[in-house]
Amino acid sequence: MQQLLEIMAALRDPEKGCPWDREQTFESISRHTIEEAYEVADTIAHGDMMELKDELGDLLFQVVFYAQMAKEQGDFDFHDVEQAICTKMLRRHPHVFGDVTIGSAEEQTEAWEQLKADERKEKAGEDRHSQMDGVARALPALTRAEKLQKRAAKVGFDWPDRAGVIAKVREELDELERELDGAVSPERVDEEMGDLLFSCVNLARHLGMDAEHSLRGASSKFEERFRSMELLMDEDGTDSHNLSLEEMDAVWERVKEREQRGS
Repeated sequence: MQQLLEIMAALRDPEKGCPWDREQTFESISRHTIEEAYEVADTIAHGDMMELKDELGDLLFQVVFYAQMAKEQGDFDFHDVEQAICTKMLRRHPHVFGDVTIGSAEEQTEAWEQLKADERKEKAGEDRHSQMDGVARALPALTRAEKLQKRAAKVGFDWPDRAGVIAKVREELDELERELDGAVSPERVDEEMGDLLFSCVNLARHLGMDAEHSLRGASSKFEERFRSMELLMDEDGTDSHNLSLEEMDAVWERVKEREQRGS
């Protein structure tokens, strides 16, 4: 770890460091951090442990990069980051490092959320506290929607069962269709589209599903089927640019039939 910190300091050295590393800021690096986190998730999805080792190193390097820039500004350094997370983990796990008894993972989740809520209240101090505090705006939209909904549900602002949510999805779809039929402004259509997506996330939550995971799965399935459709068209000696939508849809159905037969 110390060697990595020394490498980072050398890269940022004002005289002998790397020109690219020297000119980076917190803002310019943040998008790279998000990309690295996604690459970690993608590697896990593919089950490649050796690649995961490399990707985790890249993600760790992002933390070291931020810590070095903060050190240069006199705000904090990497050791402060280490101490902060250690202190937080000790505080949030009193059932492991203290005398609190928790009987199940569900109880632990509830206790964890309560501890975080208490921390947010303490941080807010005299300022007004909201259930919505602490939900990062940079999160993927589906994930952020789910977190906001869960926060609202904690104070009872939620549908009692999935029937109400399904009805809400239909209502939002109807509203979107009315806006489209009325040829209103694109802004209104965009707003209604957002409401529909938000309701779909709510339905996934009520079904005990992760909307982000569900959509990723659907996207992967679509990608695989489309690639298979391209292969079938190659086998037939056809070009997608020369096929009608109906003809391509027929090939798509052939792909689905092959999947069902397991071939």
